[in-house]
Amino acid sequence: MKKAIPALPVENIQESIKFYSERLGFVTQYHDLEFAKIIRDEVEIHLWASSDETWKERGANMVNLPICSGAETFLAGTASCRIEVVNIDELYEEYKLQSVIYDEDTIVVMQPWGTKEFPALDHHRNLLTFFERI
Repeated sequence: MKKAIPALPVENIQESIKFYSERLGFVTQYHDLEFAKIIRDEVEIHLWASSDETWKERGANMVNLPICSGAETFLAGTASCRIEVVNIDELYEEYKLQSVIYDEDTIVVMQPWGTKEFPALDHHRNLLTFFERI
């Protein structure tokens, strides 16, 4: 195997491209209404539109018409990924200024498995954990 590329569900591709570029420093390599490919340095993330709202209209008929598209809006914000970085302390300070750190008590933590890491959230609350091997 060579590498993995996280694919995160988002409700709106255009809003997500704006967030990832302005707040997280990613550049868009490709996008359409349903999909975006963004990069920063050697990291690539795919964003896919979790924008199907038809499940909201099913109400009591949910038994006969179950949720099945796999792109329902409630999926946005349910994913997570780990991103390996260099200079994690600098990245932490950058993202702290952008207000994307998990919460105000979040710090860079040394883990017993040999990494320093911190969590951040995108605008849909997908969890992005940044780590550096020590």
